[in-house]
Amino acid sequence: MLIRKPADHLPSDITSESVYFNRRQFMAGAAGLLLSAETLAGLAAKKSPLSQLAANDKLNTLKDITSYNNFYEFGTDKSDPAENAHTLRTRPWSVLVDGEVAKPRRFSIEELLKFPLEERVYRLRCVEGWSMVIPWVGFPLASLIKQMNPTSRAKYVSFETLQRPSEMPGQRQAVLDWPYREGLRIDEAMHPLAILAVGLYGNALPNQNGAPIRLVVPWKYGFKSIKSIVRIRLQETPPATSWNMANAHEYGFYSNVNPDVDHPRWSQASERRIGEFFKRKTLPFNGYAEQVAGLYRGMDLRKNF
Repeated sequence: MLIRKPADHLPSDITSESVYFNRRQFMAGAAGLLLSAETLAGLAAKKSPLSQLAANDKLNTLKDITSYNNFYEFGTDKSDPAENAHTLRTRPWSVLVDGEVAKPRRFSIEELLKFPLEERVYRLRCVEGWSMVIPWVGFPLASLIKQMNPTSRAKYVSFETLQRPSEMPGQRQAVLDWPYREGLRIDEAMHPLAILAVGLYGNALPNQNGAPIRLVVPWKYGFKSIKSIVRIRLQETPPATSWNMANAHEYGFYSNVNPDVDHPRWSQASERRIGEFFKRKTLPFNGYAEQVAGLYRGMDLRKNF
């Protein structure tokens, strides 16, 4: 595979894996909280086997990941989040977990950062036909859900992004019905691949990438991985989701990566990996079919797109 480094990437802009894995501190946002050096140093050792990638899956640079984003709360151009997200205040921050759980609870971000963290290197595939490989830091969503003792009526999990137009200028426009909402089936949410990410490349999440906490569901298109979460609700019925509400014909509830089902405006058969010259074939479930295809056994994946 021929890999092209964009002309504006200077050597100093590219963070190598060795530098990343040997960082001794993890800055947990503007409050200056530090996770222990032992915790960070152990992240490389705790790389999950679920993170295994193909030989030609190279990490995207920190500059790629933080300068090419979809986060409509800060604007609709790819460069808007990096330019505008500095206005977002991520401290204080809390996440309400409620609904069909035994004990609803509001977690501070400081409490969430105490969950055992690990490094997960995942592919990210956008519905628009581009992709990246990102080294996240986070913890399984299942570990949070289990702690809440879900009731037997908990069939789905809904997520909600912060709504604060004074700090998120894109919300002053009716691009979507704010706040941004997403959802999963409970078995999807409990799958070990689904994580809540609090960092990338060994540092706290930048605002434009969903600070201070976001969902990452690597077998689905990127818009399912909701950013800047303030509420997680377990419920009996399928939740409304933002892009499905905006255009159900183009955005299904499941939105699993499927090279055989095109979006009306984009072919899904191939993708452009940011930083590469040629396109590559898109893999079913973004390359995670072995782990997740069983979740959809017997389903018509064209109908349930």
